[in-house]
Amino acid sequence: MPAIEVPERFQLTPEQFDHLALANETVRLELTAQGELLVMPPTGGTSSQRNFELYLDLGNWNRRTRLGVAFDSNGVFALPNGARRSPDVSWVALSRWQALTAEEQAGFAPLAPDFVIELASPSDLAVQRYADLQAKMQEYIDNGTRLGWLLEPETQRVEIYRPGQQATILEAPQTLSGEDVLPGFELDLSAVW
Repeated sequence: MPAIEVPERFQLTPEQFDHLALANETVRLELTAQGELLVMPPTGGTSSQRNFELYLDLGNWNRRTRLGVAFDSNGVFALPNGARRSPDVSWVALSRWQALTAEEQAGFAPLAPDFVIELASPSDLAVQRYADLQAKMQEYIDNGTRLGWLLEPETQRVEIYRPGQQATILEAPQTLSGEDVLPGFELDLSAVW
């Protein structure tokens, strides 16, 4: 398989991105609203395990409640601003998911998830700054996400994003509440810290 080498600040249209991403399914790609292509490196073992625990906890809650559809980091969402994003863990309310056509569900869903988690991993920070992760979280909110968590395991810091509010910063919390977006969901952070 040929390697992908992307010049810095390489620009694509959303349609070009869709074709490139579908032709290279084993490569995790994102597209900014400005058309910049981001190649996301694979995570190491610790980050992969943490992502799995986050997805498993959300998935178990969702399986019990059947209130929506949960996604791992392979799911790409076509945000209203033209960006193509793949949160580490995400969730869409069932009514919004069912409002999509079968074709939209099978492709890059044209919406922002209701809930997202981004886990700041060493591989993330190798290709982007922490400020870029914060901007990505705000981008989710600006495009319709109702609740977002940015987790930074090395410092045990959490930033909680909600529409119309500044990010709330928590230092070393033990649990996080899904609030009214994910009723009854509580994330135990012991598997992440």
